[in-house]
Amino acid sequence: MRIVILFFSFCLLDGCQRREEDGVQRYAWPLATASPEDTVTQIYAEEFAAAVENLSDGKMKIQVYPNSTLGGDRELLETCADGDIPFVIQNTAPQVGFMPDLAIFDTPCLFDTIEEARAAVDDPVFYNLMESVYTEGGYKLLGYADQGFRVMSTNKKVESLNDFKGQKIRTMENSYHMDFWKSLKASPTPMTFSEVYIGLQQGTIDAQENPYEVIVSNRLYEQQDYVVETNHLPHFISLIVSDDFYQELPKEKQEIIKTAAETAKEAARKASDERIADKIEEIENSGTEIVVLTEEVKEKMREAALPVYEEIRKNVSPEIVDAYLKGN
Repeated sequence: MRIVILFFSFCLLDGCQRREEDGVQRYAWPLATASPEDTVTQIYAEEFAAAVENLSDGKMKIQVYPNSTLGGDRELLETCADGDIPFVIQNTAPQVGFMPDLAIFDTPCLFDTIEEARAAVDDPVFYNLMESVYTEGGYKLLGYADQGFRVMSTNKKVESLNDFKGQKIRTMENSYHMDFWKSLKASPTPMTFSEVYIGLQQGTIDAQENPYEVIVSNRLYEQQDYVVETNHLPHFISLIVSDDFYQELPKEKQEIIKTAAETAKEAARKASDERIADKIEEIENSGTEIVVLTEEVKEKMREAALPVYEEIRKNVSPEIVDAYLKGN
């Protein structure tokens, strides 16, 4: 791993430039993710790489390295800030430890539709505030795509607030996520994701929560009777670039990168919507039931989660909170 990163470090010192026989200067840079290839994250990365190459007439190339090839989420954030790996796409959750204001995305049960969530992150006031947060962290924010909402899979049918009570649900090691499930009287259990399937199989845990795409790609539904559309959090994925690297680029190359990022974002969102429908069909065909919660239950979940809102307000810039919660 260290050898790979050092190679990119040396490469980036001269911009990964190479002059072809036609005398045209060309550039090649890595983009890394910790996600598998069959994901919206990979689609986002590939669409961005293709748009950069197309808009630059082949003079700028992005090489995509998925599946933690160049490191896990934390390593990628560190090497991106240093400029060793200039481009990274990842979920916002691992970024909270580096940029605490990103805990705003852990605000539960805020949106009824993914379109509302997308409108919130695209809002110019909110987006400008988040750009500043990323800049202070050493990054340039290029946009947010998503994998739809996070939902719950379980072996107990959930039709009321009381049905969450006592369920041992695997969560990420994120205090806001854990506090949300505690507010529903569930029993959140942090666990390495690689252990989740076996945990469900052996009964160490009763349930877990993830986007549909993750539930299907890892076949978690095989060990669960129900998938409950809790839709408690949008699963945003961010495209970022090292700010130092970005600022050193000529303006015309910066514009190409920004335009390509916008194109890739829209393509990734469209792919996410299409893939979710396919994933739901696959789950239902397996015999696992999809449970759609009533508006009454959703409202009770929001009420129960109010202490989590207050905790986030204490730890996130008030301007960011107000901009994100606008209209809610």
